[in-house]
This record gives sequence, C-alpha cells and structure tokens, in this order.
Amino acid sequence: MADKPSIVLVHGFWGGAAHWSKVVTELHRRGFHDLHAVENPLTSLADDAERTRKMIRQVDGPVVLVGHSYGGAVITEAGDLPNVAALVYVAAFAPDSGESPGQISEQNPPAAFANLAPDSDGYLWIKQDRFQESFAQDLTADEALVMAVTQKAPLASTFGDTVTDPAWRRKPSWYQVSTQDRMIHPDNERRMAERMSPRKTIELDASHASLASQPGAVTDLIEAAANDVAGR
Repeated sequence: MADKPSIVLVHGFWGGAAHWSKVVTELHRRGFHDLHAVENPLTSLADDAERTRKMIRQVDGPVVLVGHSYGGAVITEAGDLPNVAALVYVAAFAPDSGESPGQISEQNPPAAFANLAPDSDGYLWIKQDRFQESFAQDLTADEALVMAVTQKAPLASTFGDTVTDPAWRRKPSWYQVSTQDRMIHPDNERRMAERMSPRKTIELDASHASLASQPGAVTDLIEAAANDVAGR
C-alpha cells in the first residue's frame, strides 16, 4: 500500500540476503510490497555501507532500514541518508563512533568464538560442523545445514572496521535482543540497545538466527517502526 514505507533489509556475516526469506514473505503478507534486500560483499564496512546506500538511493520515499548481526554496523554507517526514517536492529551490532564489531565482541566474547576459523585468503568462516550450535541452534538440522554450506564469509579484517558517525544518534531506532545468541553476547546486545535509547526493545528466546527462527516476532518489530514512520 502507498502509505507504507519501503523496507530495506541488510544481512550480516556468514549469510546473504536470503537469510531474510521468512521475514520477506511475512512482510509481504502484511501488505509491505516495496521490499529490498541488500547483498553486501562483506569486504569492508566502507564497501558494505556504500552498497547499502546505493540501494537506499534507488528508493523513493521513506525507508525503514533493518540490519541483522554485522548488518547493524552497516545500517549504523549507512543510515545517514535523508530518506532513512527508522533503524531496526535484529540481534545486531550498533557501534558508536570509533567503535568496531571486534571491539564490542571483546567486552563479552560470544559463546561460539572458538568455532570461527580463518582461511588462507583472509576470510573467516564458521566451521560447518559447528554452524548449527553456533548460529542457529533453534532451526532444524536441514535449515542449519543449508546455512552452513551457503554461508558467506567476511574478510576477517572487517571485524576491525570502525563506525564514523552512528546514525542511531539521530534516527529513531528499534532493537531485538536474542537471549540465546552465541555469536554476539546477549549482554552486548542489551548494552548497545540501552545506549541508543530505542523507541522499543524486545527480547526473544532465540539464537543469533532470530530472523529465521522467529520471523513473526521480528516482523512485528519492523512493522512497529513502519507504523511510527507512517504516523500511526
């Protein structure tokens, strides 16, 4: 419907745009038909933020910008465009100025840290046989297997890339904490949410893959942000 804002979805490490598949179908069912999912290269925060800005610029009208995992750092960096009306963080990094995802993780290391493995080209993977227990323990074995085999590894150096001017300091924000997250420590998520003073924070009994295991609740949060943008 014309009065609904556009939704731009931004994936994180170890996944691509298709990680949003269940949220996409749920949003569409609820009448959100101007949907976009960025496919980021995961080569640097600057590269990923610029790819995201390019997609946002293709959209006419207000945008609700949604980031999962490292995608939260991307929307924090790219959300400065004037048509970005709201930011939604889904078990996501929300760095402050001069802060990187790696620095945040060091404060409370995630439970699955030992299951990450670098390769000889500088990319960082989740070990396939540890993927479900690390990233998606509340998905089926088949779903987790597909995610493990199709995972999109980032350049490890991206973990150290710092945000310059966080958009959440100026844009209304919403945050979802995954209480069983093993990729970002839940206490780190709570701390990042608290300091941005979001319009709403929800906690889900979910893994890092809450966008796939609890798409209805995640879509509820996105819809709340969209309703706020639409003045409802």
